Amino acid sequence: MNSDLDRQPGRQPRSDAKRTDILDAAEALFVAYGYERPSVDAIAARANVSKRTIYNQFDGKQALFEKVLERVHETLVAIVRSALDEELSDPGDLRASLIAFARRVTIEALPSADYVKFRRLTLPSTPRELLPASVRIHPETLLEERFAQLAAEGHIATEEPRTAARHFTALTIRLVLEESGDGEAFATADGGAGKIIADGVDAFLRAYGTR
Repeated sequence: MNSDLDRQPGRQPRSDAKRTDILDAAEALFVAYGYERPSVDAIAARANVSKRTIYNQFDGKQALFEKVLERVHETLVAIVRSALDEELSDPGDLRASLIAFARRVTIEALPSADYVKFRRLTLPSTPRELLPASVRIHPETLLEERFAQLAAEGHIATEEPRTAARHFTALTIRLVLEESGDGEAFATADGGAGKIIADGVDAFLRAYGTR
């Protein structure tokens, strides 16, 4: 029988709290050691729950890994989607809008723990079949879709928005990432990083601009 404490408004039910503890423990171990090395026993010990509880909640290690990855991925995609909607939905000044978008992503996504976790959780060593369908589409796909829209509206010149998105990312965000050490030490888009973004946008527009 559940106690009144379990049912009080604003309190997280104990089963939900255990689920969160398990996800947090699994995330820490998967990020640190990859998929293969952490055992269900190790995850249970870190979460201070029984092995049976993990199987009751997640039906095994693979399902748990998928939930961890989905949770991290959702945060990252939300950052990229918000930046696209607010900076590139109707670009009056395309150069300024592209710079603003790249700055938003580098400021909000690259330094975030979630971005670093996503990178580490999706290393090439992770079997692709373990990646849920919801995360096999990289956030760059969102940029591809927006570039297709911009091309249709005459803002950029390309018949291959996927290639354009990859070029844009390589010239801006990825260069900042390389300079920032996987995003962990990156804190601002000013200075050197700001110049990388501006120069990258200019190079992109020389290739894909309409005038």
